[in-house]
Amino acid sequence: MEQIKLDVQLRKNIGSSAAQKIRRAELIPAVIYGGGAKPTIIQANRKIYERIHRQHAGESLIYHLNVLDEGKTVADFPAIVKAVQLHPVSDEVIHLDFNRISLDKEIEIKVKITLKGEAIGVKKDGGTLDHMMWELDVICLPTQIPHHIEADISNVGIHESIHVKDLLLPAGVRTKHDPESVVATVAGSMREETATVEADAAATASEPEVLKEKKKEEGETAAVAKKDDKK
Repeated sequence: MEQIKLDVQLRKNIGSSAAQKIRRAELIPAVIYGGGAKPTIIQANRKIYERIHRQHAGESLIYHLNVLDEGKTVADFPAIVKAVQLHPVSDEVIHLDFNRISLDKEIEIKVKITLKGEAIGVKKDGGTLDHMMWELDVICLPTQIPHHIEADISNVGIHESIHVKDLLLPAGVRTKHDPESVVATVAGSMREETATVEADAAATASEPEVLKEKKKEEGETAAVAKKDDKK
């Protein structure tokens, strides 16, 4: 996987008021963790970060952070985005956490799951597809992070599912996720579900009549037995 260069600036002022001032200047306050060093307080250009995010939507990215102090590079290294904080109303990015990584050490990262094909249970039988797992935690070297993991659902029929164990992971990529977890499933058609509900309702409605008839038969049997005893 390629590294995407991103220039970031060291910042000396911290606190909520300083962060608000940074945001008004079209910058994003951020922190770099990891690498056996103390957290590094930085800021990133909002327009550049958002352009990269749009161009690589849904992908797990490796950034090559070029850390600048008054225009001079003081450090550069690979990193991934550890956390993104969004504004509760506008959904604008208001803070980033980066995690410094080593390219020759495995990391655990979330990768998007995409579905391929049209399930036969939907196409021919009128079922409903339910995409239940959208990301998978994988373990691999940073250079082996897949852009996405593809799940072929073409042969999935009614009441059938694709599980984590069915996913074909690239070489060098593994997961600790429960292999029985459902990635996608095809539920029954509305016609089938309606028929089932109607059958259950009919069965429930007939139960009192059955019980009534049973009690009547038991009463008649008891009466006959009583007459026999008198004889």
